[in-house]
Amino acid sequence: MTHKTVAGNLPDKWVGALIKNVCRVVRGSSPRPAGSPLYFDGDFLPWATVADITSSAEMYLKSTKSMLTKAGAERTRITDPGTLMLTNSGATLGVPKISSIKCGANDGIAMLLELDGIATEYAYYYLLSKTQYFRDVVAPGVGQPNLNTDLIGDFPIPIPPLPEQKKIAQILSTWDKAIDTTEKLLASSRQQKKALMQQLLTGKKRLKSNTISFKKTRYGEIPEDWNYPAIKDIAIQLSEKNNKNHNYPVLSCSKHTGFVDSLKYFKKKVYSDDTSGYRIIPRNCFGFPSNHIEEGSIGLQKLYDFGIVSPIYVVFDIDRAKVNGDYLIAILKTEHYRQIFCAATNASVDRRGSLRWKEFSAIHVPLPPLEEQHSIASILANADREIETLQQKLDCLKREKKALMQQLLTGKRRVQIGEVQ
Repeated sequence: MTHKTVAGNLPDKWVGALIKNVCRVVRGSSPRPAGSPLYFDGDFLPWATVADITSSAEMYLKSTKSMLTKAGAERTRITDPGTLMLTNSGATLGVPKISSIKCGANDGIAMLLELDGIATEYAYYYLLSKTQYFRDVVAPGVGQPNLNTDLIGDFPIPIPPLPEQKKIAQILSTWDKAIDTTEKLLASSRQQKKALMQQLLTGKKRLKSNTISFKKTRYGEIPEDWNYPAIKDIAIQLSEKNNKNHNYPVLSCSKHTGFVDSLKYFKKKVYSDDTSGYRIIPRNCFGFPSNHIEEGSIGLQKLYDFGIVSPIYVVFDIDRAKVNGDYLIAILKTEHYRQIFCAATNASVDRRGSLRWKEFSAIHVPLPPLEEQHSIASILANADREIETLQQKLDCLKREKKALMQQLLTGKRRVQIGEVQ
């Protein structure tokens, strides 16, 4: 059975209340003038800012990046451990955090004090479930939206019996632990891949040779048995246009994702109706927008047998008797080559800040023997698959947690109270 409350239809034994009726909502206070050495960069009291609250997805605030002097502590609102905080201004408003330390709080942070009949962790999860709603509905706007104490106080909250609150928080914290574990595994896998790339793509770790002597190149030292050709010596530009108006998918290349289907990725049409001047890019060929490659926007097209890209793109194919495409894209996506592209773009005679094929193809790349390229590409592909698997697991956990929050925090799904310890 349900009944109507200020917080919507809730199960029997649940009540709804405005936040101001179950706690005291106050705002932090910042010493003025901001940045004064009289108050800031001290060693007396931790100083909590919006950046501290929003820097991680953890429930608890365990430390701050800066400290106040004793004089600064006298000019702020000091919060005790266990205080529920909520960011109240700017683009990152509506983010809750529970302080586990005694600290000062600046005026971009609100605090919910003296919670009456509400477990702090339950209130944290409820506010967390409403972050986007706070931004989109309660305090929308341009410039500097503000979630002031009146808006927070007038916001409704559903209140289950205290044992049920604790059980809900316990269940959601279990999901948080699973998410945190997966995030750490993902970060570790990415770091391991980065280290692998550093070793494999410079020849410091060999797979198919015992060569230990090195030679100097602009790329740095590489093994003696590696080549260092210009891109034009191992690749050829492709310039075929979509003159026959093939119904090929329109592709875009981003610095992080590589090639994507423009229509699916952007959820709307972002290209011209007339694609007759677009360039055709076959599967396993390379491409980059000539005016954005300095950002690292270069990709290997593996989505379709044929796609088309904007006329600003440079498209090229490689000599597969000399080059493994997956190896080459790994090299070209490194930070070292992003900097090379940036320098080449700045030095280009094209005043529009573009890097054309002539300048791009003159860039040299380190090239191991082909068999070693295949092995390097295979190892990095395995690392990518591990990262992708962990990312998919993380995304799934976050979606499931979000759905579970929606059910548990509204009473649509009930918990077994007897299990609360």
